[in-house]
Amino acid sequence: MRASAILILVVGILVLFGLVMLESTSGPQGEKLFGNPNYFTQRQVAWLAMGLLAAAIAARVDYHRWMKMAWPMLGVALVLLALVYVPGIGLNLKGSHRWIRLPAGLTFQPSELAKFVAINALALWFGTKRRERGGFTRGILIPAAILGSMLGLIVFETDFGATVLIGATGGLMMFVAGAPFLYLLPAGLLAAGGLGAMIARNPERMDRILAFLEPEKYAQGEAFQLMNALYAFVAGGATGVGLGKSLQKRFYLPEAHTDFIFAIIGEELGVAASVGVVLLFVAFLLCGLRISGRAADAGGRLMAFGITILISLQAAINIGVVTGRLPTKGLPLPFISFGGTSLMVTLFMVGVLLNIARQGGGMPKLRS
Repeated sequence: MRASAILILVVGILVLFGLVMLESTSGPQGEKLFGNPNYFTQRQVAWLAMGLLAAAIAARVDYHRWMKMAWPMLGVALVLLALVYVPGIGLNLKGSHRWIRLPAGLTFQPSELAKFVAINALALWFGTKRRERGGFTRGILIPAAILGSMLGLIVFETDFGATVLIGATGGLMMFVAGAPFLYLLPAGLLAAGGLGAMIARNPERMDRILAFLEPEKYAQGEAFQLMNALYAFVAGGATGVGLGKSLQKRFYLPEAHTDFIFAIIGEELGVAASVGVVLLFVAFLLCGLRISGRAADAGGRLMAFGITILISLQAAINIGVVTGRLPTKGLPLPFISFGGTSLMVTLFMVGVLLNIARQGGGMPKLRS
């Protein structure tokens, strides 16, 4: 069975399972905030429709076209990232400037778009500069500037989760593209040090680190969600309490339908379902790496690698946070958590991945 076919199957299962879990999880919040227990599911379905359309288009459009538009797309992404700070256009929620207001009460999160833009720009740069990527300027300085132009805006939103995710993905892409490790390591340490200094100067983020280290001590404060997520796993046990029967989703776990939906999966459906979700993401990773290895050119290999690593790493970080293995970060579980922009952009990237597979011999060619 082709890697692309398995990839489609895996993504389909994750998306459909996500809708089921979102319907099961989001009812109390929807009823409380909007008087409609199906509110979040209905919005997710609308975004899913747009995401499937974006994926279908991306699967048919030659991925080289996205690479040719890499620099204009980078400019657009920078403008959108800057607009989140403009009063009346940007939306400030819980002290974070991450969203742009859209008509009909919708919002758009530019950092989600920045994920693909960063991957696309690096794939173009290293795909066309193969003979020159071993030096400091072209191998490190310029690609780091490409990443830094976006990450600088994202980190001040404040979205440390997306900053870490995009930065790590970009660093791995640079490494596999042949950037000198002796240059890459100090650059990575410098970036990590700068991010650590920003966290240390941010009381809220520093409290999250302390809560991660001593969750029982901060159980009624910063570790409240983590402790209730762990309670959910304990309550679920091996088989779960039953679909729709979660206690933690009833306001004990405030972000149950977004960043912490994996905990409700564990509570309602048990260890087997939780492990099943992990295995599906492992299958996604293996399929994506297979597609990357069979891509038609260096740019395609890097783009497929970047997309695969970003989505897989985001899933790993989310699961690590929910299970208490990592400090709390605001990253949704791909394909499953509520989040329209995230779902649409992620499905679009899957479409690009399928186009790379088609041109590399990984799936049958589509009729024109």
